[in-house]
Amino acid sequence: MRRILSFLFFICLFFAPIMAYASCPYKIVQDPKGVYVIEVNPAKSRAKLQPVIVSELETNNDVYKRLHPRFIVNAGFFDPKNQKTVSYVVVNGEVILDPKQNENLMNNVALKPYIDKILNRSEFRILENEKGKILYDIAAHNDAISEGYKIKHAIQAGPMLVPDLKLEEEFFILKRDGKIISESASSLHKYARTAIGIKENNVYIIIATNDAPMTLEEVANFARSLGLEKAMAFDGGGSTSFDSQELHIISEKDNQARKLKSFLMLK
Repeated sequence: MRRILSFLFFICLFFAPIMAYASCPYKIVQDPKGVYVIEVNPAKSRAKLQPVIVSELETNNDVYKRLHPRFIVNAGFFDPKNQKTVSYVVVNGEVILDPKQNENLMNNVALKPYIDKILNRSEFRILENEKGKILYDIAAHNDAISEGYKIKHAIQAGPMLVPDLKLEEEFFILKRDGKIISESASSLHKYARTAIGIKENNVYIIIATNDAPMTLEEVANFARSLGLEKAMAFDGGGSTSFDSQELHIISEKDNQARKLKSFLMLK
């Protein structure tokens, strides 16, 4: 009997970490130095990905301390002058943030010729069917929804990175006579970056820190190296931030966390 009990104890001791890992909904990998990949599989547990918005700007870490999620990461674009959104956000099927309500955006004369491109930028979608099955997708805001599904949550930002980098289509660069005359979100320069992608209905978050800044094209190439089926950028630069029990990232100058409007958390 003692031998049997000892054997069972050994089995439990050996397999407990494996079982705990198998039930963990995410894994953080650092590769190369300064770039982190958070592999998310909510199906392994009851954890759920969902957007978070705030009425008054808050840092990623402040929201993390207040809501206690498994992790939280920065998401959509916003106007720091009026604290209004530049990206659509849908929560539980309802449009909570609408860039059309941002007068600084909609009344900007210089942007009027390109406003349709801005409003149709890429978004990360969490879809649900009648049986409660969850499907993740990345698509332009006006793109059709997968048949049999409805949008449960969505966060817009952009541009699309994979399968194709859509800098010009989503008005992150403007070309005239074949030359680039302007850029948004410092798209062509090396900065900290946040991106999100999907593969086999698992979600991957890429964080390029200040130690390994990237252009959006470099982030797209990195996403392809991971074999992601689709990927898009979230807000980046000083907005890039991530908080979990294991990892805390801020990217604003002088280690001062930037206050933001929208986030994606794993609850």
